[in-house]
Amino acid sequence: MMKNFFAKKMTVKKVMTVALVIMALTPAFAQGGATAISNAASEIRDYWDPVKLILKAVGGLVGFIGGLRVYNKWTNGDQDVNKEILGYGGAMIFLIVVPEFVTAFFA
Repeated sequence: MMKNFFAKKMTVKKVMTVALVIMALTPAFAQGGATAISNAASEIRDYWDPVKLILKAVGGLVGFIGGLRVYNKWTNGDQDVNKEILGYGGAMIFLIVVPEFVTAFFA
């Protein structure tokens, strides 16, 4: 019984020692991560302007298609024109405004 107790105590000491060593070495490995994050952010900045232009074009296309659908429903006398306007208008505004907010994070 006593032998089993000491064996458990030694196992706990070994686990705690390994955990302490890992925690001590972690900051040394994290130094390389800072440069990797910086490099990734600069690459995102390089690609962001064309992506922003594409998102604005998609927003304009969604707005155009939404306008045609709303006009079609309005001329046919459908009752859910307001729901259609809110849906397509919200999507268009989202696609046009979000790139500006994301630009603020990378600028």
